Amino acid sequence: MAYTTINKSTDYFNTKLYTGNGSTQSITGVGFQPDFTWLKCRNDAQEHRLTDVVRGTTKGLESNSTLAEFTTTNTLTSFDSDGFSLGNSAVSNYSGNTHVSWNWKANGTGSANTDGTISSTVSANTTAGFSIVKYTGTGANATVGHGLGAVPKMMIFKELGGTNGWHVYHEFLGNNKVSLLDNVTQGYYNPNSFLNTTDPTSSLIYLGDNAGSNSTNGTIAYCFAEKTGYSKINSFTGNGNADGTFVYTGFKPSFVLWRNTSSGGYYWHIMDNKREPNNPAGLNLFPNLSNAENDYGDTCDFVSNGFKFRTGSSGLNTNGQVYMFMAFAEAPLVGTNNVPCTAR
Repeated sequence: MAYTTINKSTDYFNTKLYTGNGSTQSITGVGFQPDFTWLKCRNDAQEHRLTDVVRGTTKGLESNSTLAEFTTTNTLTSFDSDGFSLGNSAVSNYSGNTHVSWNWKANGTGSANTDGTISSTVSANTTAGFSIVKYTGTGANATVGHGLGAVPKMMIFKELGGTNGWHVYHEFLGNNKVSLLDNVTQGYYNPNSFLNTTDPTSSLIYLGDNAGSNSTNGTIAYCFAEKTGYSKINSFTGNGNADGTFVYTGFKPSFVLWRNTSSGGYYWHIMDNKREPNNPAGLNLFPNLSNAENDYGDTCDFVSNGFKFRTGSSGLNTNGQVYMFMAFAEAPLVGTNNVPCTAR
């Protein structure tokens, strides 16, 4: 089988950096029209701002807050063919501030999905294993379709019309444990009502009566299935020293999101290859905090088939403690059957 590197016109994830101008501007160079964009100021304490095409560009959410969905007209104002446009919001475009955007490609504004007992609007990219699912819950046991045609290994839920926090399902934790994206005090907690103690399938998410995933005020879910050579969703155990744990992904990562699940009080972390393209990388941002970028020094190396920690720091690579993660490839390879393959 022949393999080709995904070019920018067919890529599905990309990190793009930019500098704010305090007015309006269009950010280009993403390589595709994104359907989900996550914005964060790097050098100043500003909120994370998450926007997707299913909810619309005037609807904002913040990963570091439990706030309900709110209306904003001057943050991300449009999704464009090679990026996105910005208004004059200080959160995303303050003059002179440096910013990062993480961008995913789904499948446009979405369509009706009636696979579950709850109807939903789903925008699904089955090749990349990413879907955006919007629905109004019942507050009682139910199912909802996710459109991936593969089992999601990580799902991020947010109640839209209320202040329930960001509920994260990760395959490692299982269907009766939740990690909160906006919370630092718990590695996870055990609400059996979250997913009705049932694993998702290739078509359905099972919902209990927990408002974090099944709110009558509306819910958005970002669903991720693992795709060989493009994404990896798994766990690793820290070893607590500078010759740190090596985590196999099968590709050179461009983005890694991870969290300690063994102990509370530790942050979520995001590292990417655009903010710090050279090894060892150390620039961290925290989904649960509005803090500016923090330089942890020599945190880890992004290598051809995974990432290797270069620190034993608590919260990053603590000896014997288990971390869950999600990673995306720098330059995934795709075969003639349009299926991403492992790095070589």
